Amino acid sequence: MASESLAGRLSLGGEISVHRLGFGAMRITGDGVWGPPKDRNRALAVLRRAVELGVDFIDTADSYGPNVSEELIAEALFPYGKDLVIATKGGWNRPGPNQWTHDATPPHLRRAVEGSLKRLRLDRIDLYQLHIPDPVVPLEVSLETLAEMQAEGKIRLIGLSNVTQEHIERARKIAPIVSVQNRYSFADREWDYVVDYCERNGIAFIPWFPLGAGKVAGEVLDRIAKAHQSAPNQIALAWLLQRSPRMLPIPGTSSAQHLEQNMAASSLRLTKKEFEELFSVPRLVASR
Repeated sequence: MASESLAGRLSLGGEISVHRLGFGAMRITGDGVWGPPKDRNRALAVLRRAVELGVDFIDTADSYGPNVSEELIAEALFPYGKDLVIATKGGWNRPGPNQWTHDATPPHLRRAVEGSLKRLRLDRIDLYQLHIPDPVVPLEVSLETLAEMQAEGKIRLIGLSNVTQEHIERARKIAPIVSVQNRYSFADREWDYVVDYCERNGIAFIPWFPLGAGKVAGEVLDRIAKAHQSAPNQIALAWLLQRSPRMLPIPGTSSAQHLEQNMAASSLRLTKKEFEELFSVPRLVASR
């Protein structure tokens, strides 16, 4: 099996170097990202297998479960290897299955950071991300709170999630921003301009939902996958890795077999024609 380290490395803020294919820990929770997983031992085994395969960047959030994902990470991997980076997020609540509510007020963010530190058994969170801007709280107020906790030594680096370029530019006036996490895939490129902005400014772009596809997208993906004797999800991940050197995909799964398949995507190299064909998919969909 190919090591995921073949994807190369990426610097976060010039301080932390990680492999460019990480693991997203949302799917190790229960259905609807709510409650514990049906098989706790299986979830713990997936986390341990990810690290065995060379993953050194795990992304989670306090709202996954809620709290469950962070607790499982600590149970499976603590004490952590010296190179393992655990990124988490706060500012979005999980009141029930498939439900989300905003709260990026300073008191909530302080409680969220403290809670994540306790659950993850950390003295400092390497990368803490604002999960989403709160429509009733000025972005600057939320970022000032995170910057204060950074100054207190509880957060090392700050990132954003679900944001526009305007949000990023406003946030950078408050504190250095090292990463942005938005929905993105070869077939869903609403945030292309944010990817380009991040690349120009040395900011990591962390795509979530990296396998978004419809009928037309699926047809193109399947054909290219067959040419490489690979799975469609591997081609989708290979495309992301070639899209930008600042791309840091975090495919998530609750299956060790699927995890191994995802990690093997780092050994794939698409031809220029294949890459551009996948790049054109959104235009093909729009034309039908």
